[in-house]
Amino acid sequence: MKRRKLMKEHCCETMTQQVNFKCEEHFSPFDCPDNLIYYNNKFDEYGLIIHYGGTSSLQIDFCPWCGTNLPDSKRDLWFDTLEQLGFDEPFEQEIPKKFKTDDWYRK
Repeated sequence: MKRRKLMKEHCCETMTQQVNFKCEEHFSPFDCPDNLIYYNNKFDEYGLIIHYGGTSSLQIDFCPWCGTNLPDSKRDLWFDTLEQLGFDEPFEQEIPKKFKTDDWYRK
C-alpha cells in the first residue's frame, strides 16, 4: 500500500495520514479494508468508514488518535447558502463550481 502526497493538514499526523491514505488496489476508499477514515472536504466532515459494501460512514466529532475536537459539519450551512442563492435541489441542479469542493467556505 502506498500513501498519496498529503493534501491538507489535519489535527495530527496520524489523522492526516489516514485521511490521505490511497490504496493501490481499490479505487474507492469504501472498498479498501485498510481505509478507516473518510473526510468530506465539501462539508468539512470526518467519518469512520462502515465496510459493508456500500458508501456509508459514521460521523465523528473527535479525532480517534489525538482526541482533538473536530470542526462542526458545514453540511447544513452548505444547503442553506445554496438555498439563499436559489438552488433548492442542489444535487439535481447545476450549482456553482466552488460548491463542489471546500472553496465555498475557505474563500
